[in-house]
Amino acid sequence: MKTIQKVAITSIAVFAFSAMTGCSNMSQRDKNTAIGAGVGAVGGAVLTGGSGIGTAGGAAVGGVIGNQVGR
Repeated sequence: MKTIQKVAITSIAVFAFSAMTGCSNMSQRDKNTAIGAGVGAVGGAVLTGGSGIGTAGGAAVGGVIGNQVGR
């Protein structure tokens, strides 16, 4: 069951990331934020065994880091 959950979360993150790459009108900072949130969500899911709180926390932290990159 945990393997299926990890695959599902990773698939959702990849789908969300690929959907966001189509937004050509985003600024570089917006793109960095989206990428950071996606990577953070996947990292949070992997580190916490697929917990929703870990995934959301990882996305929040990744989004903040992605937003601050390049400042």
